[in-house]
Amino acid sequence: MPDARTTAVVQRYLDELARAPEGEPTPVVRELLAGAAERLHLLCATLLHRGYPRLTRPPLNLRTDEMLGAVVERLLKALRETRPAGVRQFFALASQHIRWELNDLARRLDEEPPRLEAQGEALLVADTSHSALGPEARRILAAIDGLPAEEREVFELVRIQGLGQTEVAELLGTSSKTVQRRLNRGLLSLAESLGDLVARREPVADP
Repeated sequence: MPDARTTAVVQRYLDELARAPEGEPTPVVRELLAGAAERLHLLCATLLHRGYPRLTRPPLNLRTDEMLGAVVERLLKALRETRPAGVRQFFALASQHIRWELNDLARRLDEEPPRLEAQGEALLVADTSHSALGPEARRILAAIDGLPAEEREVFELVRIQGLGQTEVAELLGTSSKTVQRRLNRGLLSLAESLGDLVARREPVADP
């Protein structure tokens, strides 16, 4: 898991970036992204494999390193005009661009016509029943996006970025108990809004 050193390095480059003119390419941006590479890689892997596993299988066979490269390109462009004030805002921006990249790939995959595969002398339509995002996955993502801002931020930092609650508390300038309360409220809200999905997946006990 990324340590406090990553946070310190990223903040140092953000401070330098804040002094650079907007709209101009700067070496600081590349240094910033290099310093954040480990955590960005973790973010890409988590969102790809948990939220979009279909993209890791044929026909795309998307890998985390490929995903990271595309996200870095997005951030290189975004950071010409955007100046995150701190580590918290930087990784929120990164998470947003990771989701946009994955959504774009998922949408393009869904829009592709079904492929015809030869099997013996018959032509079969390739299985697209498990394309990138099904109705349940879209509903889960919508429920997360619908959480109050504070609860959504803590949920993403703890459950998606994989940070410890103590590190999140330091990042947000609050206490670990407050982080725990926000996380619990977010989980409770998700359980209430998605409870029927959980119930459908629970095994039925033998009579």
